[in-house]
Amino acid sequence: MSESRHTRLLIIGSGPAGYTAAVYGARAMLQPLLVQGMQPGGQLTITTEVENWPGDTMVMGPDLMVRMEAHAREMGTEIVTDTITRLDLHQRPFRATGDSGTVYTADAVVLATGAQAKWLGLPSEQKFMGFGVSACATCDGFFYRGREVVVIGGGNTAVEEALFLTNFATKVTLVHRRDSLRAEKILQQRLFRNPKIQVVWDHVPVEVLGDADPLGVTGVKLRHVATGAERVIPCAGFFVAIGHAPASELVKDQLKLHNGGYVWVEPGSTRTSIPGVFAAGDITDHVYRQAVTSAGMGCMAALDAEHYLAALEAEKELDAV
Repeated sequence: MSESRHTRLLIIGSGPAGYTAAVYGARAMLQPLLVQGMQPGGQLTITTEVENWPGDTMVMGPDLMVRMEAHAREMGTEIVTDTITRLDLHQRPFRATGDSGTVYTADAVVLATGAQAKWLGLPSEQKFMGFGVSACATCDGFFYRGREVVVIGGGNTAVEEALFLTNFATKVTLVHRRDSLRAEKILQQRLFRNPKIQVVWDHVPVEVLGDADPLGVTGVKLRHVATGAERVIPCAGFFVAIGHAPASELVKDQLKLHNGGYVWVEPGSTRTSIPGVFAAGDITDHVYRQAVTSAGMGCMAALDAEHYLAALEAEKELDAV
């Protein structure tokens, strides 16, 4: 027989948004229960050096997440190692089913399941991930001051990443598999005017090249889509900018989504299209996608949930009179 658990506030996800929501939820005496998911700590657990977290000149991503988890526990959050596989937002209390078989019911839910960068699927890409291969220029561009980098993609994200990287790199090569970009025209104009950027058309990457000791990228092998001819471009950084996929599968048929699957929230809040359900972090943020903004949204979600639950209690008291 499956176990059933009830909590006033259920937090699904354990990145900066989830753990921060847990800290604020616990401080509000909501006794939150956080389900960590398949990747406890989120994307920062596969990030090496983090230099843009306020208060730390440099901190390792996994270490930061260990500290955030410990903080949430210390405040009184119950953290469960489980993965939510089903979520029913059409009944009250809300009902979530874990991979363990446990059923979690909750008066309010914070969704903090994040988003994952889309990767090319190359074995060499995985080998050098965090050691020259990245999917976030604003996170890692600083490490490539005075060096050459390659960006893969042809949409707004790729062009914006290439432009941003010119602040640090001596040369940025944008590689696109077609002969024209999908990005907005104004972004293309900025790209083509920038003397640091070179565009390589009609090519796809087939292998990331690098050294083993120390582990690091030295170049990328490209293949022409029509002729099959191969060439190597030297670089120290390889940025994959082919988009992100928000982890919104649990709610795709229940909540209002936008911009390719991101959960819509009411402007200036974390309130979703269903009262009592809140979303924070990369699952709703298709613009910034930073640890610090995710943490800020986690704070907002907990405060929004606190106000929602307080209003529910007030209604119950009025009904009892």
